Amino acid sequence: MASLTEYQQKLGELRTKATDALDEIRNNTDESRAVELEARHDAIMSDFDKTQAAIEREQRHAELEARAQEAEERARAARRPVENGSAPAGDDGEGIDYRSAFYEYIRAEGQIGALSPEARSVLEKRRTNIPQGELRAQTTTNSAGGFTIPTELLSILVKSMAAWGPMYDETVATVIPTNSGNQLTMPTVNDVSKSSTVVAHTQGTTLTDDGGADAVFGQKVLESYAYNTEWLRVSKELADDSIFAMETLLGELLGERLGRVANAQLTTGTGSSAPNGVVTASSLGKTTAGTTAITADEIIDLMHSVNPAYRFGPKVGFMFNDSTLAVIRKLKDGQGNYLWQMGNVQQDVPGTLLGYRYNINQAVASIPGAAAATRVMLFGDFGRYYVRKVGDPLIGALQDKDFWPGFGVAGYIRFDGELSDTAAVKHMITAAA
Repeated sequence: MASLTEYQQKLGELRTKATDALDEIRNNTDESRAVELEARHDAIMSDFDKTQAAIEREQRHAELEARAQEAEERARAARRPVENGSAPAGDDGEGIDYRSAFYEYIRAEGQIGALSPEARSVLEKRRTNIPQGELRAQTTTNSAGGFTIPTELLSILVKSMAAWGPMYDETVATVIPTNSGNQLTMPTVNDVSKSSTVVAHTQGTTLTDDGGADAVFGQKVLESYAYNTEWLRVSKELADDSIFAMETLLGELLGERLGRVANAQLTTGTGSSAPNGVVTASSLGKTTAGTTAITADEIIDLMHSVNPAYRFGPKVGFMFNDSTLAVIRKLKDGQGNYLWQMGNVQQDVPGTLLGYRYNINQAVASIPGAAAATRVMLFGDFGRYYVRKVGDPLIGALQDKDFWPGFGVAGYIRFDGELSDTAAVKHMITAAA
C-alpha cells in the first residue's frame, strides 16, 4: 500500500496531467481528437478522486491509530509503579484510577471479591455517590456512568458529523449553539417590494398616510428536534480482545450516523415536525428543459435568478450531489471553456464553478437518473440558512442485565434548521413529465 507522501505526490502528478489535457482540449479544434482528450481527462479525474479519497482514508486511519496508541500509553502509565514502588495516584487518590478499576470489574465478570483492593476501593467510593434510583438506569452524568466516557469522544463525534454533512458545518451555514431547547424566534423583514412607494415629492403636498408603505415583519421559529441511534451492543469479549478502544471507534461510527441524519434533515427536511431543509425552503430559480440533463446556460440562469445583493459573501455558492458534479465537469460555455475549474489540493485551493465555490451534498438529488420535477441544484447565500444546535451531541453508555457482561452505546442529538430569507437561496428543478 502506498504511503501518504506517495499518494500526495501522485495527486500532484494527476493534477498536472489533467491541466495539460484541458489545455490541449481548448487548443485543439479537431472534434475526434477533442472527444479522445475528454475521455482521457475523465479517466484522470476519476483517478484523481480515488487518490484524494485514499489520502483522506489514510489520514483518518493514522488519527485512529494515534488515539489508540495514546489510550494504551495512558493505561500503561496508570499501571506503572512510581519511584517509591507504590502504585500511581488515581483520580480519587486511590492506587488506580476509575477507568482501570472499571475494566478490571468487567474482566472479573462482576465478581467484586476477585478485584484488587485498590479497584474495590475506587468502585466502592463511586457506588456510595450514586443515588439508589439510578443503579439500574445509568446515565451520562459523571457518577452514574459519565466517568466511563473518554473526554476525546465528543470531538471525534462532532468531526465525524461535519465530514458526513456540509449542512452541519459552520463554514457552510450559520450555526447558532444554544444550551436549552426552547423555541428560538428570528424576526424577518423583506422591504424590497416597498420601493415603489417612494415617489417624487411635490412641494406643498401632503404625504400619503394610508399604511400602504408600512414595513411588514415576520418571524421564523427554530425548534429543537431530537434524534437518536439504536443501541450498539458490545460483548465483553470484544471489549477485552480488540486492539482498538471500542468507545473511540464506536464514537466515530455513531458520529457518521448522526451526521448523515442531521445533514439529510437540514437538506430535505419537510419543516413539519422536522427541520425545514434548505432544498425544501429554497425558492424556484430555474426549470430545466429536460428531466435527465442540464446545460451550461441553465446553470448560468440559476446563478442570475438570485438577486445580486445575495451573490456576494463568504458563504455564497452552489450545492449539488457528487454525481451531478461529474456531469458539470463536462459542460462548456459558448467559448468552449469548461464551467468547472480545478483547484489545487496541495495548496488548499478549492475547485470553482463560474467563479463560485461549491459544496458536495449527497442528500441533494442527482441529475443522472433524477425523476421529473426534482430539485437537483442550489445556488445562493447559504449563510442565510440557520442551523440551531442544542447542546452537544451525546454518547450514552449502559450496562445492566440486558447487556451484561458487555455494555451498550447509543448516540443522541438535538437540532433544527431554517432559511431566514427564501430569496437568498434558489433551486434548479428538472422539467415536469
